[in-house]
Amino acid sequence: MAKAVRFYETGGPEVLRYEDVEVGEPGPGQVRLRHVAVGLNYADTYFRNGTYPIPLPNGMGVEASGVVEAVGEGVTNVAVGDRVTYTGFLNTLGAYSTERLIPAAPLIKLPETISFETAAAMTMRGLTSAYLMRRIYDFKAGDTVLLHAAAGGVGLIVAQWAKLLGLTVIGTVSTEAKAEVARAHGCDHTINYSVEDVAKRVRELTDGVGVNVVFDSVGKNTFMSSLDSLKRRGLLVCVGTASGAIPPFDPVLLAMKGSLYMTRPALADYIADPAEKADLAGELFDHVGSGRIKIEINQHYALQDAVEAHRDLESRKTTGSSIFVI
Repeated sequence: MAKAVRFYETGGPEVLRYEDVEVGEPGPGQVRLRHVAVGLNYADTYFRNGTYPIPLPNGMGVEASGVVEAVGEGVTNVAVGDRVTYTGFLNTLGAYSTERLIPAAPLIKLPETISFETAAAMTMRGLTSAYLMRRIYDFKAGDTVLLHAAAGGVGLIVAQWAKLLGLTVIGTVSTEAKAEVARAHGCDHTINYSVEDVAKRVRELTDGVGVNVVFDSVGKNTFMSSLDSLKRRGLLVCVGTASGAIPPFDPVLLAMKGSLYMTRPALADYIADPAEKADLAGELFDHVGSGRIKIEINQHYALQDAVEAHRDLESRKTTGSSIFVI
């Protein structure tokens, strides 16, 4: 019998349930997939707590890797026995499972250079990093970025990718231990936001100019300091709201702080086109397969320990990527 983590009401980690589930045969456009590893992402908590409303009961998780066990009518992009990975949104919800049915369209074939565990740890984070580095801004060598949550899963990949592009990276962290991790993965400077004024320190590090781009996955608690860290006509990229949603504001604030730009991108819009997804995935797999970008899997959990995993994630106990091993 297959196992899955499901939830019947929104709330804290305690609403997650580990259950037996029936997995039938794939219908048209579907495959039956046996998971080997499943990704744990902060976005998962948004489904669980109701930030992202979905019909209930429902499954949990949007990213995993595994082996195709059966294919339905009309499936041509993958075949039985293929090693695959995936990430998405509503179309892939239900990844916290040992086996499942899933649309074939989101599946990405894995090269032999990428292990199942690495794939589950990096598909969402890696593709997010890929579009941030290759689609959001026309980076040039010598540009400077401020990277919040620099020791997190996306942060560590972005920092390494930024160094490949010749950028200067300033990373924010909450502890000295996380600062060491961030520096080891490419951050030129780190700022401990628990004890330092981020915007003030950024100005000191940039001779008063500010940074070209801020990647902010924290949200409410960092919004103003992110704006205050930008150079004139700089770009704030809001990629998450770990501390809560950014409160409403008058757009004239952007003009007052230097004719700033602001965007709130979503991965789904950068992988909706199959050709663009293949391009981003190919570049990501090439960097990781060659060792130019290393994926740090610092937490491993059993699927039945999903409640503990969510608690660790929300209490900032984790660094790098976290996965469930099936």
